[in-house]
Amino acid sequence: MSTSKMVTLKSSYGEDFVVEESVALHSQTIKHMIEDGCADNGIPLPNVTSKILAKVIEYCRKHDDHVDEKEKEELKNWDAEFVKVDQPVLFDLILDANFLNIKNLLDLTCQTVTDVI
Repeated sequence: MSTSKMVTLKSSYGEDFVVEESVALHSQTIKHMIEDGCADNGIPLPNVTSKILAKVIEYCRKHDDHVDEKEKEELKNWDAEFVKVDQPVLFDLILDANFLNIKNLLDLTCQTVTDVI
């Protein structure tokens, strides 16, 4: 049984989210903090609420595995369901995907807004 390295992300509310490092590395912002040795006592994310951080982690976990062609279609459907949220939540996801520098999530959420317009 292998164990993944874990990192702690701290939301703006001070809530701790312990996640696999591979999941956290979807964020270029977090990746740079880990590389710079700033992750030992948790990574503070003062701009990210607990509610949105939980959604971001859900997205990153779903996208953490390498997928084959069949799974790509399932993932596309999952993404479509993931962004079916209230407008304020969608805008918060855009802001936080930008802050965390998660390109695929930012692209998905921005495209969702574009499709609505």
